[in-house]
Amino acid sequence: MDISVVIPLLNEEESLPELVSWISKVMDEHKYSYEVLFIDDGSTDGSWKLIEDLSAQNSSVRGIRFRRNYGKSAALNVGFENCRGDVVITMDADLQDSPDEIPDLRKMIIEDGFDIVSGWKKKRYDPITKTIPTKIYNWATRKMSGIYLHDFNCGLKAYRNEVVKNIEVYGEMHRYIPVIAKWQGFRNIGEKVVEHRARKYGVTKFGISRFINGFLDLLSIFFVGKFGKRPMHFFGTLGSLFFFVGLAIGGYLTLAKYIWQEYKMTERPLFFLGILCMIIGVQLFTAGFLGELVSRSAHNRNTYQISEATFTQEIEGLQ
Repeated sequence: MDISVVIPLLNEEESLPELVSWISKVMDEHKYSYEVLFIDDGSTDGSWKLIEDLSAQNSSVRGIRFRRNYGKSAALNVGFENCRGDVVITMDADLQDSPDEIPDLRKMIIEDGFDIVSGWKKKRYDPITKTIPTKIYNWATRKMSGIYLHDFNCGLKAYRNEVVKNIEVYGEMHRYIPVIAKWQGFRNIGEKVVEHRARKYGVTKFGISRFINGFLDLLSIFFVGKFGKRPMHFFGTLGSLFFFVGLAIGGYLTLAKYIWQEYKMTERPLFFLGILCMIIGVQLFTAGFLGELVSRSAHNRNTYQISEATFTQEIEGLQ
C-alpha cells in the first residue's frame, strides 16, 4: 500500500464526507493505493455513524472508535499501530489541512529520503489566542530539542512507515513526534510550507490547558530521551553538586569556629543552608539509585533501534 492517511477526530461529523471525497480525488488522480484510517476519539455527535457509512461506501475507509475521549496522542498511537502504508500521512479532520499536499509530502519521503516531513503553516487562519502560544511553544521546542522546525504542532505530517512503527505517543506527546523520532535515531527531518485553511465547520479544540501540558511534556521527553536508561547520571550529578556545596559550607563554618574563633555558628542561616544542601544531595542520590533499579528491571532495558545488518537471520529489534 502506498499511503495511509491517519486522521484523529472529535465531533467533526460535518467535515467528514467532504474530507473523504477530497482525499479520494487526490489518490485516484495519482493512482495511489491507499487507506484512510479515522480514529474517533470519543465523539458525542454523529461522527462514528458517518464513518461506518463512509466505510461501507468506500473500502479504503477504515475506522476505530474509542469508548471515551483519550486525546489526540492516544488516537495517533492507535492509528500508527494499525496503518499499513509505506508512507503515513497525518492530518486533522477539520478541513484546515489540504489533501492536495499529499503527493508532494510523499515525494519528499520516497524520493528525497526524509524520515519525517512536517508541515509549516506559514500563513495561519487561527485566532491570536492560539497563534501566540504556538509561537512561544515552537521557540522553546527548537531550543531544547535542536530540531529547527517552524511549526511542530502542525497536524499535517508525513512519515516513513518504520518511523511510526518504532515510536510511542502518549499524553500530549503528539506535538513532539519529531523529537521522539530523533531520540529513536530518525534524524532526517524535513519541513514543507503547506496551505492552512480557515475552519469551515465546528469549533477549535485548543485550550490553555493543552498549552501548559505541552511544555510539561516537552520536559518529560527531554529527560526520558536523555536519561531514561541512565537516571543516575542526572540525579547523581545534581546530588553531588548539592552535597559538596553543603559540605563546603560546613567546612567553612568549622574553620570559622575553631580557627577564627567565631562562635554561634548554628545560629547563622548559612548553617541551615549547608545542612539542607547535604540532605537534598543524599535524597537525589537515593532517587538516582532507585531510578537505576527500576531502569535495570524494565523489560526493554536492552532494547535498541537497529536499522540494518550485514547478515540476514532475524534480529530482535530490526524492523
